[in-house]
Amino acid sequence: MRPTMKDSQHVTAGRPLRIDLNCDLGEEAGHDAEIMPFISSANIACGGHAGDDEIMAATVALARHHGVAIGAHPGHADREHFGRREIQLGGRETAALVTAQIARLAAVAGPHLHHVKLHGGLYHQVSRDALLADAVAAAIAAHWPQLVIYALAGSPLADRGRTAGLLVAEEAFIDRAYALDGSLLPRSRAGATIKDPREAATRAVALATRGRVRAIDGGEIEIAADTLCIHGDGHDPVATARAAREALAAAGVTVAGFRAIPTP
Repeated sequence: MRPTMKDSQHVTAGRPLRIDLNCDLGEEAGHDAEIMPFISSANIACGGHAGDDEIMAATVALARHHGVAIGAHPGHADREHFGRREIQLGGRETAALVTAQIARLAAVAGPHLHHVKLHGGLYHQVSRDALLADAVAAAIAAHWPQLVIYALAGSPLADRGRTAGLLVAEEAFIDRAYALDGSLLPRSRAGATIKDPREAATRAVALATRGRVRAIDGGEIEIAADTLCIHGDGHDPVATARAAREALAAAGVTVAGFRAIPTP
C-alpha cells in the first residue's frame, strides 16, 4: 500500500504550514510529563494493552493542563505482548473492543475527548482489512460522530472513516522506518525503529514540508500526513519529541492539534 498525496491540513497552497504531533501515552512508560509540553495530541491507553482508570485520569489532567488534544488509544487486551500481537477477531468483535475502550476513556475525558487512534496489532489489522475498517468506522460514527479518526495515511480506515462521515487525520511515523511500498517495516526487522532523535526530527520536517520520507532502501515515498506520531515507549521519546518540535519550528512549521481546513 503506497500512501498518495492529497489535500491535508498542511499541503495547502498559500496557507501557513502546520502539523499535529501526537504521542501514545498513559502506558506507564514514565515519560508522560516530560513529553507533554512538546506535543499537540495525546493518544491515551484505555485499559486494553495498558492503562487503568487512575492512569487515564492523571494523563487526561496532564493533557488538559498543557492544552493537548485528548484521544482514546484502544488496543488488544493483551498486556503480555503490549497489544502488539495481532489477534484475529471478526468485525463485530473488533468494533465492540474499540467502542468499549473509547467509552472507558470518555467517562474520564467527557467533552474533551477529541480523537481515537488504534494501537499496535489492532492498528495494523484495521489499517489493512477493509471489512474491519468498515466495522470500526461505523461503530465510532454511531456512538461518537464528533471524534476524529487518526488513521495510517492511505489506509482503508482513512477511506472508510470519511465514508462514515467522520473527520480523518492521516498519520505518518517519525520514529519508525518505511519500506519502499509505503508500509511500516516490521519491528522484527533490523532498523525498524528510528533511535536517533535528530534523524526522527529530520523526518518530521520532510513529512511536514514536502510530504515525503526516506524509505529503508534510501528511496523516497510520498505521504500526505496530517499528524506525525512519536511512540511514548520508544527509544528516548523525550529527546525525540523535543528535537522534532524544535526542528519543525526552525522550518517554519506550526505544531497544533488537528483541525479540518475549510475548502475554498
